[in-house]
Amino acid sequence: MKQAAYCLFETPLGTCGIAWKERETSRIPPAVTFLQLPEATRRLTEAGIEGRSGGREARVPPPRIAGIIGKIRKHLRGDAQDFLDIVVDTDGAGPFARQVYEAVRNVPAGRTVTYGEIAAVMNRPTAARAVGRALGRNPVPLIIPCHRVVAASGKAGGFSAHGGAATKARMLAIEGAGWNDADPVKLRGPAPCPGPPALFSPGNSG
Repeated sequence: MKQAAYCLFETPLGTCGIAWKERETSRIPPAVTFLQLPEATRRLTEAGIEGRSGGREARVPPPRIAGIIGKIRKHLRGDAQDFLDIVVDTDGAGPFARQVYEAVRNVPAGRTVTYGEIAAVMNRPTAARAVGRALGRNPVPLIIPCHRVVAASGKAGGFSAHGGAATKARMLAIEGAGWNDADPVKLRGPAPCPGPPALFSPGNSG
């Protein structure tokens, strides 16, 4: 792969950042390496994506990255998008974390699962805490939708982005999962994914 690059873009949540690496041939899509959710200021968002990607700022993203940015904007406006076709680069993560990310990518918008359910679908039923730690290091939030994984109690659970659980709840609300207005980290509505954890595919989201 070529050197990483990044750019900032505006969304209904605020300024986000995306970083990617171009492939040696244009026939292979660029791989997204990081997605930075909004920090308190645009400058902090840029510092975050620049530091995490180690790349240079691109004044104009390549067409395929511009298309991903468009999908993210639509999604955060409430027009749910499917991000499964986006190539992500998680080579910096260990085998367990990559397995977690693969499982979480199959949780459809508007649904949630618990850390324990992700562990179970991985055949690691006692690894719920380890799943949470791996998701806390997720380099590509939203595309790898770690915000859809919640605590068994119905609380939103941890979230490493600026705003923490409140940001997580807001992202779920955009997707139709909602939250309790009196307790913004308590989920309500049609959040839980029905059936056993193996039924995470979008075709089984109803």
